[in-house]
Amino acid sequence: MNAPVRLGLLQYGVGRPGSVADFARALEARIEAGRAGADLLVLPEYACVELGAALVGGEATDEARELAAMVAAAPDILATMRAAARRLGVWLLPGTLPMRGAGGAVVNRAPLIAPDGRMAFQDKRAMTRFETERWGVSQGADPCVFDTPWGRIGISICYDVEFPKHVRAQVEAGAWLVLAPSCTDTVHGFNRVAIGAAARAMENQCYVAITPTVGAAAWSAALDVNRGHAAVFGPVDRGFPEDGVLARGTPDIEQWVFCELDPARIERVREEGQVRNHRDWPRAPFTRPAPAVFA
Repeated sequence: MNAPVRLGLLQYGVGRPGSVADFARALEARIEAGRAGADLLVLPEYACVELGAALVGGEATDEARELAAMVAAAPDILATMRAAARRLGVWLLPGTLPMRGAGGAVVNRAPLIAPDGRMAFQDKRAMTRFETERWGVSQGADPCVFDTPWGRIGISICYDVEFPKHVRAQVEAGAWLVLAPSCTDTVHGFNRVAIGAAARAMENQCYVAITPTVGAAAWSAALDVNRGHAAVFGPVDRGFPEDGVLARGTPDIEQWVFCELDPARIERVREEGQVRNHRDWPRAPFTRPAPAVFA
């Protein structure tokens, strides 16, 4: 049986680093602050985009220039993330980066980094209107899963967690925990992610964890406003809180939120719960509904 994991979620206050080196120093300081309370540390979607202003040499009010600068710097940024995980000996999901994919398109990519520096990636699959219509970020690869010391986990980035099939594919591949780093500029957007995450935890009888960027950053084209809080959701059933919420941060401030998650609780509720959502998920797609006949 897989061991419990101590999860650390960072509500990431968007700052204004002057260089990749400044970003790296701040990243290590944040990881140092969180690693005492956690085995696996999770930062939000697009957190590193706070570098955009420095990379374009001023306020990054031009979305296209900011994205181009971030993509060009992505290998260096990723190297700092990898070095931080190795130096501090942690499992790290350092948020996501806009990166050039294999076909040349820009994708939103989340690395999961082991303490020895090995990395694997999950792309964002479902793109928001901002990403496709204004920023030029394209749909990435299908969902995958990651083998860790605590068993198999999934990553469903922000908008992806709002779609049942994305998370379900990961759960059917053995994921008992799904991480959903996010970046939302309104409370509406944050609540869509939170409601989606809670629904995925309920319907799959698994854990889903979210954590967002927070704070105002007028100098950034993409991260100008950031709302939300970290949370961990579980099944809404025996052995869990009545609302399924296992941890919750204070909205809109930078802080670490910690939660210990035991896969044995998931196995138990799937067998002994009042309902068996995980087992009772439809095994075949429904046919196209036809109008009912009134008689």
